[in-house]
Amino acid sequence: MKDTQELLDILTLEDIGNNNFNGVSKDIGSPNVFGGQVLAQSLNAAYRTVPEERILHSLHSYFLEAGNLELPITYNVQTIRDGGSFSTRRVTAHQNEKTIFILACSFHKKEEGHEHQMPIKKDIKQPEELLSWTDMLDQFGAFLPKKMKAFLSIERPIDFKPVEIANPLDPKDLPPVVDVWFKLKGDSSNLELAIKQQILTYISDYNILTACLNPNASVANFGNTQMASLDHSMWFYRDFDFNDWMLFSIESPNSFGARGFACGNIYTRDGRLIASVAQEGLMRPMKK
Repeated sequence: MKDTQELLDILTLEDIGNNNFNGVSKDIGSPNVFGGQVLAQSLNAAYRTVPEERILHSLHSYFLEAGNLELPITYNVQTIRDGGSFSTRRVTAHQNEKTIFILACSFHKKEEGHEHQMPIKKDIKQPEELLSWTDMLDQFGAFLPKKMKAFLSIERPIDFKPVEIANPLDPKDLPPVVDVWFKLKGDSSNLELAIKQQILTYISDYNILTACLNPNASVANFGNTQMASLDHSMWFYRDFDFNDWMLFSIESPNSFGARGFACGNIYTRDGRLIASVAQEGLMRPMKK
């Protein structure tokens, strides 16, 4: 995938009737289906069953089995409740009759209320000062580890610009914090909020577990650690657009027992808080 339209083609499911939908997968450089894709496709299915005036405000999910890139994924949506203000849906994703993922999500009609938010970090480097993943590949590709070079070589519909870049040739333990700017490639204008939330959910599964690795980065990396998303939750607050860079600010309070936990906030460049994310992931050291 190289731009927004190709991403939308993957996220938009085929309606096969009775609240069942089929989706296909795209390789992003890992051996299994990307968790963010399953999350976003599940939301696409759920959104197709709720009243138009209701907007997603939260989701909670579990990854149960690794998805096979070669097989279609069927999503079944159950209507749990349609109340006066909220609608709740449960989505299960299947491959060959095996459940690989479950999602619960809630939609809310628009209402007015009190407001506050945590501010964006002060004095953070702006995207124009930073290298993208593509820039890193172009400038340092000859020196990068083979697995990292292969991962960065995959075409993606998103540009990522980390605020701090660790040197893979001189690994050091780092604070459990990751700040990364991101921006969609191609035309992202005139997108409905429901579609923007699906895309944001797709993006939210990138980068988050890096914060869990950082405190042990002198000995642990993606090449010697089995990493996988175990669960994923999000809360959505305000409308937004993808026409400018957005910041995903992540921290990891804890890693223990071959699992790491990270949470973060997603901001527009002008500091509006759009969404919060929490994830626990597998962090299993590979035996030599």
